[in-house]
Amino acid sequence: MEQRRSASWRLKIACAGLLFLFWRGVFAQIRYSVLEEQRNGTVVGNIAKDLGIDQRTLKERGFRIVSTTGETLFRVNRNDGVLHVNGKIDREEVCERSSSCLINLKIALENPLEIHYVTVEIVDINDHPPIFSEKEKRLEISENAIAGVRFQLQGARDADSGVNSVQMYKLSQNEHFRIEVRDRGEDGKMPFLILQKSLDRETCARHKLLLTALDGGRPQKSGTMEIIVDVIDINDNAPVFTKDTYSAKLSENAPIGTKVIQVNATDLDNGPNGEVFYIFGQDVNRNLRRVFDLDPVTGEIVVKGPIDFEQKYQYEIDIQASDKALAPLTTDKIILIQIVDVNDNAPEIEVTSLSIAVPENSHSGTTVALISVSDVDSGMNGKVSCSVPEDIPFSLLQSSQENIYSLVTKSSLDREKTSQYDITFIAKDAGHPPLSSIKTLTVFVSDVNDNSPEFSLNPYTFYVPENNVPGMSMFSVSAHDLDLDENAIISYHIWRDPAQENKHSSFLNINPETGAIYALKSFDFESTKSYQFYIVASDSGTPSLSSNVTVNVFILDQNDNVPVILYPVSSNGSAEGVEEIPRNVNAGHLVTKVRAYDADIGYNGWLLFSLQEVSDHSLFGLDRYTGQIRTLRSFTETDEALHKLVILVKDNGNVSLSATATVIIKIVEPKEAFAASDVKSSVQDEDNDVTFYLIITLGSVSVLFVISMIVLIMMQCSKSTDCSSKYLQDTNYDGTLCHSIQYRSGDKRYMLVGPRMSIGSTIAPGSNRNTLVVPDRRRRSSGESTLKNLLSMPRNVCLYDNVSYIRYLILHLKSHTDQIITSHSCCFILHLYTVYTSINALGLMVPSLFSAVQKWDGGTNLYVKPIPQCF
Repeated sequence: MEQRRSASWRLKIACAGLLFLFWRGVFAQIRYSVLEEQRNGTVVGNIAKDLGIDQRTLKERGFRIVSTTGETLFRVNRNDGVLHVNGKIDREEVCERSSSCLINLKIALENPLEIHYVTVEIVDINDHPPIFSEKEKRLEISENAIAGVRFQLQGARDADSGVNSVQMYKLSQNEHFRIEVRDRGEDGKMPFLILQKSLDRETCARHKLLLTALDGGRPQKSGTMEIIVDVIDINDNAPVFTKDTYSAKLSENAPIGTKVIQVNATDLDNGPNGEVFYIFGQDVNRNLRRVFDLDPVTGEIVVKGPIDFEQKYQYEIDIQASDKALAPLTTDKIILIQIVDVNDNAPEIEVTSLSIAVPENSHSGTTVALISVSDVDSGMNGKVSCSVPEDIPFSLLQSSQENIYSLVTKSSLDREKTSQYDITFIAKDAGHPPLSSIKTLTVFVSDVNDNSPEFSLNPYTFYVPENNVPGMSMFSVSAHDLDLDENAIISYHIWRDPAQENKHSSFLNINPETGAIYALKSFDFESTKSYQFYIVASDSGTPSLSSNVTVNVFILDQNDNVPVILYPVSSNGSAEGVEEIPRNVNAGHLVTKVRAYDADIGYNGWLLFSLQEVSDHSLFGLDRYTGQIRTLRSFTETDEALHKLVILVKDNGNVSLSATATVIIKIVEPKEAFAASDVKSSVQDEDNDVTFYLIITLGSVSVLFVISMIVLIMMQCSKSTDCSSKYLQDTNYDGTLCHSIQYRSGDKRYMLVGPRMSIGSTIAPGSNRNTLVVPDRRRRSSGESTLKNLLSMPRNVCLYDNVSYIRYLILHLKSHTDQIITSHSCCFILHLYTVYTSINALGLMVPSLFSAVQKWDGGTNLYVKPIPQCF
């Protein structure tokens, strides 16, 4: 136990010793000094010896320099611990301009770690002499300089420090100057040259002095600078002008180089002090120097730049006469030059506009602008008159003040005719010769709301398909206003008169900005063929002006009605019927006729019949146009007694609609069908009678129309021979009747529209685009017949007399007979019978035309569109 305690104490004592040695190593510091400029390898000191370190352990413990401010300046020997100089040391490079130069080194050893600090002081030696920045200094001192005047000199610089730097200055022996030194701390000692006795140039014109700078080193070093003092002579006599006053007159616009005047002055001094030269005074500005030039030797003043009386009519020039002494003396003199005016300036016009623009409703005498004329010339050269052209609605009135005019209106203005006037003012002076100038003033005429909006068409006519989408734009109207800005901003609204009930206008709306018209509901052609309303266009002026236009809207039929079967119809309302025929009927026997109706018109209402289902195709046939069911052959004993026929009835719309009817045909013995046959024969005879009378009527009308057309053609051929070719020589002619034909008969108007016109297009009166317009002859009473009016129409209305076109119609009728079916309109009558009579005039037969007339059940074809005013 005791042994353990003694071992513990020994361990504690050893640790304390190591700690003491460690701290001793850390805080150990040695200081050495060495002179600068020592050779390489010079010993500075033995660090190991001074620190008490065993030299034998230095290499093992890694004795080295680890950190220093001058690591490359020194090195250590690991064998003996000696610190050596590593290369030549220049204190002025290492510690430039520093009073003390210390180099700190950090010495490290390992096992155990020890850090020692070594400070090496670089001691300065006197190895640099004082040096002046310049070898020679020149001073000029006037001979009248007083004693005590000081002249600062540039001090010498010495790279050494301390006592080795510049310590004093010495001046060579002389009686006029001495040297004085001032200590300025870090800037060193500054020398001053003091004048202690007045100079006399006549005795000595130049003094040469030697300034010496000395340092405090051992041995002492020095530097010198030569001071040269030049004594300046005193100029005590000033030049004197020979005249007390100088003046001259000069015409403006005088040529460059013209002599104006010459001055002369003398100086009583000798040499340069007596030589006189002339210059402009200090107060002469740059502009005057551009106009005149002064000869410094002769004192002659000549013209150098343009002379303008209007810019300056008189010049006062300050002239200085100076000698050429080192300290020159000068004398001033004022030269007066008068400029004589000539008429070289045109009048000037200044316009002051009272407003940006003149309202077009301004009264006569309204002041528009003030005009001021002036001429910078003097006398008659500056008297000015002003005028304006006579062909403008403006005039000049002279005011009570001279050369002031007022531009006033002399007649009414209209901006829509002339929106601006470029008014030319002519000003003319009274000089010889007279000069004039012109200036243009643009006067804008401001707008006044004096024009109502104007619609592009009046009335408007639009064609709108039925079943339009509510809320969608159908068409639009547009109006323009000749006014500007707010006065030309147009808004639209539909005029609704509370006193008159117009149910259609209540379902319309209009965009007030664009004029686009929207329908709030869909229109049905079957219930409304056309309607009329009024649109009012109003501008935004104050007060607002407006105008209205009539809008005629025609509803175009769409295929929106399914064919309705009129016969057969059963008791429960279905399209189904039963027909009984005797078995002994012959081929061609009329069994029954399917009757159908379509509320649409034209192709949409043109119905065709077809057999959709039949029990025996060899027994029965269906006429596709009339709906008649006839037997194709006689019945035999093997034929069934009951037959079912399903007839499909469809229209010819773009999207065809259809309906079906069912006919049950029973074959009975002749005795059973006797009673029924009597009833049917009476009905058939009645239908045949109606058809016969209709053919007689149409034939009569055709004969009358042929006579009318022959008379019309003869009348037109006697008046003009080229009307028939006026429209048919077009290389793109395709045989179509005419794109659009519009004519008037009494109080009725008709329009034939060709297939090239698009739905929704507008027909404007006076337009020649795809339209043949017939001049309206003098209106006749409504009691006169249509035929008399047609006889007075021009030959080229529809060009029916063209043979090639009629041939085209023949082929068209043969293949598409039912396309000619039209409505009960006078327009159709004229069109159909004109074609028919023209064909007959050529001796051609078209039997299907009669069939078309017989099947006329209402509607309109592709080429005829009736105008509502036709009836």
